[in-house]
Amino acid sequence: MSELSTRPYLIRAIYEWCVDNTYTPYLAVQVNAATEVPRAYVKEGQIVLNIGPGAVRDLDMGNDVISCTSRFNGVVHHLYVPVEAVIGIYARENGQGLVFQAEEIAPPPESPPPEAPKRSKLTIVK
Repeated sequence: MSELSTRPYLIRAIYEWCVDNTYTPYLAVQVNAATEVPRAYVKEGQIVLNIGPGAVRDLDMGNDVISCTSRFNGVVHHLYVPVEAVIGIYARENGQGLVFQAEEIAPPPESPPPEAPKRSKLTIVK
């Protein structure tokens, strides 16, 4: 059995700390094909989401995925963020929180792993 990542636990801890202190928790996300967010709000491949209790509904912060619904310019969107896509969580009011090292996001389980490049034999011609 592989060891569980600390990332989802740390995200939940900072979220709770923000809420307990009446701060607004912001989630910084590296957007990729597995991330479901309104693309119109993505800048340079990233989006920052307000995940405070007043900003989102049905927040589920699991070990693999963070999901909820939120409004963007009055339109309701379902958000789906793989935990490994989270690059930070912090309080809007003072900037305190955590920044995570970028991780390569794994392909979906049904995708076969990429094949290693084939090496050709080197022939020395004199």
